[in-house]
Amino acid sequence: MKRLLPLLLFLLSFGTTMAKNRKVKVITPYGTMIIRLYDQTPLHRDNFIKLVKAGFYDSTLFHRVINTFMIQGGDPDSKHAQPGAALGNGDQPYTIPAEFQLDLYHMKGALAAARDNNPAKASSGCQFYIVQGKKWTDEQLDKLEQTRLGGRKIPVDQREYYKNYGGTPQLDQSYTIFGQVIKGLDVIDKIATQKTDANDRPLTDVPMKIRLIHKFLFF
Repeated sequence: MKRLLPLLLFLLSFGTTMAKNRKVKVITPYGTMIIRLYDQTPLHRDNFIKLVKAGFYDSTLFHRVINTFMIQGGDPDSKHAQPGAALGNGDQPYTIPAEFQLDLYHMKGALAAARDNNPAKASSGCQFYIVQGKKWTDEQLDKLEQTRLGGRKIPVDQREYYKNYGGTPQLDQSYTIFGQVIKGLDVIDKIATQKTDANDRPLTDVPMKIRLIHKFLFF
């Protein structure tokens, strides 16, 4: 047994070292959201984890909120911003290449990277949004395919989700999705329904803290 103990300790240590953080919790005055990050978008996943570890998002605001659409945050200029100040231009000194995946779509609770109108559709280095969205009818989705999606057909399973639960299909394959809220969807609704100013900034600040949820691997 004594001989096995060092080996067991080594294996446990190795497993812990190799464990990767795949979930985060976003703490707000309206509750906490648990978000699973996707391995399919490793550049966005790893950048987000790096910023979370550094405490980058602590005291930043959900500075842009549009009911039935999304809630946006991550602007470093929003930390301790004066009431009424226009926000949304703060960023990192780099962008992240787009990582579009056909099976990742803008369902309610999707975590996606914000961006400007650059032709490569590269993402902001820090700003993100979480989808609230709305429910769609077949007629609305048909029209969307023709007018906004360039004739691209929405897959049947995704169409059914948009009809039954809601989302923002008009953004699919244009903004990189890199996570999904798996607990706390009601928090999105609470934030999205806050009263806002002309720039969609909530009249009452909605600050956040983001923490990693550590997952340990055991042999």
